[in-house]
Amino acid sequence: MPRKKKKQLVLHREWCKGCAICVEFCPTHVLALDADGKVTIADEAACTECRLCELRCPDFAIALEPLPDEAGAGEEAR
Repeated sequence: MPRKKKKQLVLHREWCKGCAICVEFCPTHVLALDADGKVTIADEAACTECRLCELRCPDFAIALEPLPDEAGAGEEAR
């Protein structure tokens, strides 16, 4: 059974300089560079939420953020 996603990739294309570090470090080939040389999501379903793209991006142009419906879910359990 596939694991339920808890996070989503968020791209800040205006910050991306097209260095492709995130593309090269992604172990499941989720990311690619588009025709403009900017990062794009090629296969979001393949994302394992490892955060290598987020940690390696020198311009903070990519982030892994909680899904909107998951935000605050832990608060209700208390």
